[in-house]
Amino acid sequence: MKIYTKTGDSGTTNLFDGTRIAKSDPRVDAYGEVDEANAVLGLVRASGLDPEVDAMVVQVQRDLFALGSRLADPTERIADRVQKVSLGADDVERLEGWIDRLEAELPPLRRFILAGGSPAGATLHLARTVFRRAERRMVALGVVDPVLLAYVNRLSDFLFVLARAVNHRAGISEVEW
Repeated sequence: MKIYTKTGDSGTTNLFDGTRIAKSDPRVDAYGEVDEANAVLGLVRASGLDPEVDAMVVQVQRDLFALGSRLADPTERIADRVQKVSLGADDVERLEGWIDRLEAELPPLRRFILAGGSPAGATLHLARTVFRRAERRMVALGVVDPVLLAYVNRLSDFLFVLARAVNHRAGISEVEW
């Protein structure tokens, strides 16, 4: 199978239901933002993470493929048939559990902090901002499953806490604003 199909040469792409839409369509923009965020998480992983954090990030990357697939499937043709594109309340709860566990090892947050720290921590802050943009794009669609919106909202919270935890574990102090 060749990587290029030439079907997008006219500026259009297919959704999972076969509908051709412009590559500038808000739906394509939304799942493109999710794809960008996933790539930023790949950069985080390349900076070297401890095994626990790496496993969390890999799981999130898998979730993001599911999220992107769901966004590219507005008529839900594959959502019920393909288990790996499933995202539900249990995935949101998993993120909440990770947040609670990581926050327990961190000093209380009393002020805003500046993004930065270790390469992994700084890149996690970048990933968080990309996810916030993805969330805004999803909200603009107006018809996205509320569980997906909750997942993305919780994910940016998780990435903020994870950035703090990675920096804390590396012995790097936060810079308050």
